[in-house]
Amino acid sequence: MKQATTKDRILLSALDLFSQYGYEAVSVEQIAQAVGIKAPSLYKHYKSKQDIFDAIFVEMQRRYDEQTEKMNLHMTNASADQNRFSEIKADALVQEVQKLIGYSLHDEYISRFRRLMTIEQFRSRSISALYTHRYVNRFVLYHEKLFEGLIHAGVMKDGDIHSMALQYVCPVLICLSICDRQPELEMQTMAQIDAHIRQFLVAYQLNKEKM
Repeated sequence: MKQATTKDRILLSALDLFSQYGYEAVSVEQIAQAVGIKAPSLYKHYKSKQDIFDAIFVEMQRRYDEQTEKMNLHMTNASADQNRFSEIKADALVQEVQKLIGYSLHDEYISRFRRLMTIEQFRSRSISALYTHRYVNRFVLYHEKLFEGLIHAGVMKDGDIHSMALQYVCPVLICLSICDRQPELEMQTMAQIDAHIRQFLVAYQLNKEKM
């Protein structure tokens, strides 16, 4: 395994501190101390605390993209997933969503970043906007584009695409937030996700043979 560089250790230590105490409450000096270096040495790698946060976000996005790529998902390009989801059966779709939720919950980097965003969304307007974009808007937009393509392909019933996307995405996001607060409910929550997806397919899927 590749040894962590000083830059890597700075990001990990900062993310750990941010996720416990919040971004605003943590100083560069505290981050440096957690890494075992002096603040001037830290500034050789990152010019500011904001620079550290930005690097954490980039690394979080890289890890998430790597995972979705392994799952053959294209979260920024719904049209690339249309053919796959036009053929997918209910069992496979449930497993896919549960796998992605499980990764989001158990990858420490991803889960700590989400905790940081949850803490800071009420203190920083910029982080609040980033939180909404990252954890709500981009998922809704992806599913709007996906459902639009599936409707045109005759796989899903026609309807208000934005409402359909909200109906699909919001319960999944709620389940994720429940598990963040109460990890002991993960098994129960995964069962709720299973029921939610199957009910959604009953409501909107045209080809019931795939259920």
